[in-house]
Amino acid sequence: CQLFGYVGIEAVLDQMKIKTMKTGFEFNIMVVGQSGLGKSTMVNTLFKSKVSRKASQPGQEERIPKTVQLQSITHVIQEKGVKMKLTVTDTPGFGDQINNENCWEPIIKYINEQYERYLHEEILITRKRKIPDTRIHACVYFIPPTGHWLRPLDLEFMQRLSKIVNVVPVIAKADTLTLEERAEFKQRIQEDLKTHAISMYPQEDFDQDPDDRALNDRIREKIPFAVVGAD
Repeated sequence: CQLFGYVGIEAVLDQMKIKTMKTGFEFNIMVVGQSGLGKSTMVNTLFKSKVSRKASQPGQEERIPKTVQLQSITHVIQEKGVKMKLTVTDTPGFGDQINNENCWEPIIKYINEQYERYLHEEILITRKRKIPDTRIHACVYFIPPTGHWLRPLDLEFMQRLSKIVNVVPVIAKADTLTLEERAEFKQRIQEDLKTHAISMYPQEDFDQDPDDRALNDRIREKIPFAVVGAD
């Protein structure tokens, strides 16, 4: 069907862009891992600003929490006119104890609570025009650079969390490994993930389009990512 004159369909994209830029974006990221793996430094490096808390002040002794605590920090960051409300959720106390049994439970409970809160707002008859999104969009899991296999704690955590959130495994402080050690460690982790049927982001459900599948396969080859943070 040919159009007889100007309708203005092309303006829809511009209208959507203006509306989205005005509203801004929300991104909620959770960082999980033992103390001293550079979680806060990595987040600050990633967003090129001090968005995450410093672990401790120089000369002060940092107390290790007896249980896993969750601390959220929200910042509004802006780049080239694009505004994003970034929330970083830290998990101090995870994996720091001698007995780490069920230390993932507060994290699972917190993630599920955010889903329930969003759903509750969504099913209201008179709901808000813009529902505050506190759901965790991605969980970055920091693996210690041991060069061996994944620990039982790592496997147990990722098995449970990968069912409810996008888990992105990263090798922390990867500059402590040689290139050969890093390649071997990556291969061992990939074998571990495959053996224990742990699905990482991007999941295979996103492979419907051939172009998406090709891109996702390239990303999966690089998992776990080797990262280095510095301020």
